[in-house]
Amino acid sequence: MSSITPLLLIISLSLLSFAPPSTANPLTVYEALQSYDFPVGLIPKGVTSYELDPSTGKFTVKLNGTCSFDIDGYALKYKSTISGTISKDKIKDLKGIQVKVLLFWVNIVEVTRDKDELDFSVGIASASFPLDSFYESPQCGCGFDCVNSAGKSSRGFSFFDRVVPLLQYN
Repeated sequence: MSSITPLLLIISLSLLSFAPPSTANPLTVYEALQSYDFPVGLIPKGVTSYELDPSTGKFTVKLNGTCSFDIDGYALKYKSTISGTISKDKIKDLKGIQVKVLLFWVNIVEVTRDKDELDFSVGIASASFPLDSFYESPQCGCGFDCVNSAGKSSRGFSFFDRVVPLLQYN
């Protein structure tokens, strides 16, 4: 019996070496955003799951449904699936997020962090907003102003006011 004990020990140790790594504390999607130097407020509350390939930066975020809300005179729509490619200070090939400019819904295709500002690109134009406006996640239906639910917030920026002049001069 004593000769079997070392054999069992060797087999046990070899099986342990093939065990997958522990996933006891995986990052939330909000922590993953922060690890790429972005604030949590880019993604609304209600995420059900996400996938991220750290080697390529390709990601997919699943919400519990479509999500819409107004902030300071502009409307945002999130589809139930958001995807793109993330790297430090840049999200590109973004799909699943739209903003209403004038009468049209346009896709936000890229988000770039430049020091204390976030630049949002819709392809033909972009607008910059203070980083501290995104320190909390908006909630579907009411955005950042769920207490008052009046549809207006005192966040201090307006996508509409910043993009319209760009469209007029481009």
